[in-house]
Amino acid sequence: MTEQRALETAVLGGGCFWCLEAVFQQVQGVHSVVSGYAGGHVDRPSYRAVCTGGTGHAEVVKLQFDPAVIPYRDILQIFFAIHDPTTPNRQGNDVGTQYRSAIFAQTPGQWEIAQAVVAELAAQDIFGAPIVTELVDAADGKVTFWRAEDEHQNYFRDHPAQGYCAFVISPKVAKFRRQFAHRLQG
Repeated sequence: MTEQRALETAVLGGGCFWCLEAVFQQVQGVHSVVSGYAGGHVDRPSYRAVCTGGTGHAEVVKLQFDPAVIPYRDILQIFFAIHDPTTPNRQGNDVGTQYRSAIFAQTPGQWEIAQAVVAELAAQDIFGAPIVTELVDAADGKVTFWRAEDEHQNYFRDHPAQGYCAFVISPKVAKFRRQFAHRLQG
């Protein structure tokens, strides 16, 4: 009988959720990736409402991962490598508050790790500009994750030839695969 290990949850926003979903679905130790919304002030937001910017939500992914296989710090290293954390409310041509860079720390430990990783990256000046990633302490349960509509789940996997997938998501996935080959699922 195999031992069941406890999974952890991470909630991250780094532009369009399709991009983050496509990458994290390939990461060893990540058991599930769900696209959704977090950080807003409206219950049960829809994609259409979030896109207006009026709900305050960011497009995010919710990961269930095994910290014995991939530590939270490594999840964040991948996160920072696949999006631009220096552009407020923007990733490439995707513009609006829903595309902000955000980490919704689910535990006090995640909060500490996120602060440390941001401080290390800032000290190294890797991006050549200040990091504007919003760090949200979501450990108190007051930040709700809302699952996005079914058509937004597994988007890259289901529509690889679609224009946005081919020209925006595919290069991010390729960058991840080159930079983190040791983290690819078997």
